[in-house]
Amino acid sequence: MSRHPEVLWAQRSDKVYLTVALPDAKDVSVKCEPQGLFSFSASGIQDESYSFSLELYGSIEPEKGEKGWWKRLLKSEEKPAPYLKVDWNRWCDEDEESISDLVSDDDSRFVGQDEGSSDDDGMLYLPDLEKARG
Repeated sequence: MSRHPEVLWAQRSDKVYLTVALPDAKDVSVKCEPQGLFSFSASGIQDESYSFSLELYGSIEPEKGEKGWWKRLLKSEEKPAPYLKVDWNRWCDEDEESISDLVSDDDSRFVGQDEGSSDDDGMLYLPDLEKARG
């Protein structure tokens, strides 16, 4: 039986961040379908099996230049599973986004690499998934 890792999420008008908090994961498999189906599986330190699938509120690959805010992370209106949590460190409200754009934010890297921070080691963000697969 597989377990669920903690999953943090946040959004901007042009991005949705999914952070899978599973440091030292191995045999990681990530699948993203354009219509919004996201699947993850991996093994933990002691060979525990972790997996989950999410049907996201919107598509992962919106039309070019299309921006917008999701009402929620998941398509379903039911209460999300307890392993899904808001990433308050990355969260940005619609009215705060213009202010945060002034602050430099490099989303094209894996967090924890060469920056000396151990808080985010092993975390993978949705903008990095294409790089992780290729």
